[in-house]
Amino acid sequence: MPTRQKQTKKTGKSRRNGKPVKHKQLTPGQWFEKLVAVQARLRAPNGCPWDREQTHQSLRTYLIEEAYEVLEALESGNDAKFAEEMGDLLLQIVFHSQIAREEGRFTVAEVVREIHDKMIRRHPHVFGKTHAKDSAEVLRNWEQIKAEERRSGGKKSDSETGDGVPQEVSLLDGVSQALPATLEGLQLTRKASRIGFDWEDADGVFEKMKEETEELKRALTEQKHLKMEEELGDLLFAAVNLSRFLKIDPEIALKKANAKFSRRFRAMEELARRKGREFKDLPREQMEAFWDAAKKSERKPRLPEISGTQTKQ
Repeated sequence: MPTRQKQTKKTGKSRRNGKPVKHKQLTPGQWFEKLVAVQARLRAPNGCPWDREQTHQSLRTYLIEEAYEVLEALESGNDAKFAEEMGDLLLQIVFHSQIAREEGRFTVAEVVREIHDKMIRRHPHVFGKTHAKDSAEVLRNWEQIKAEERRSGGKKSDSETGDGVPQEVSLLDGVSQALPATLEGLQLTRKASRIGFDWEDADGVFEKMKEETEELKRALTEQKHLKMEEELGDLLFAAVNLSRFLKIDPEIALKKANAKFSRRFRAMEELARRKGREFKDLPREQMEAFWDAAKKSERKPRLPEISGTQTKQ
């Protein structure tokens, strides 16, 4: 039953006979306990077969999907949708916690307690006697506290080698290699910047991107595939570093660029159909003209008519 997640999503407020149903005034904690109880019931022997079949591994895709849907809802400006999608994401936390409880590993109470204690511990300027003059100092203190936690916690270091021999603690410990490449690069450069390893201004990053572009061109001339791959990676890493410097999430920026390309490409296909043609059969010059028309149409309520041939910017 792989589509269950989408089949069970609510469309807004509960309704009875076409009218919204008023919920009892409960505290966030009471609603959370009710949600935990619902998931426990679904996982019970007489619960839902689909829920009972799920494992931490099988739920991985849903966790990622729900996180991206939260971002999409945030961008939409629809508060009801935003709240709904955050509820779906919260369900994933409760779901994983319920499975862990059944396996005797930890409970949802421990999950909440861990983040509660961590937030207090890492904000000594609020809950303790430490002072922080600005957000930059807050972030530096945050990284220092994390490093101290790793040293004193007796936990396996994130930088431990495969043969069990621990390496020196690094400021980059804690950056998960399971992250999408852009987010991993963002976190790596962010951590480095918090201790002052950063460019003075954006011009330095632009120069680095120019340098990496030239190196990629040279690798292309030499037709060395592995070298091209390396240099392209360096260029992408520099672009991610620039996004971090500009305080822009590269994953979100790229998602928006992907959506924009998809929107314009579909508009080009529609323009071709209006002229009784298949877009794939058009000559390159006509495709370019349709691209410009699709760009212009985003500022107009209807797609324009095509005349002449233009060049994509």
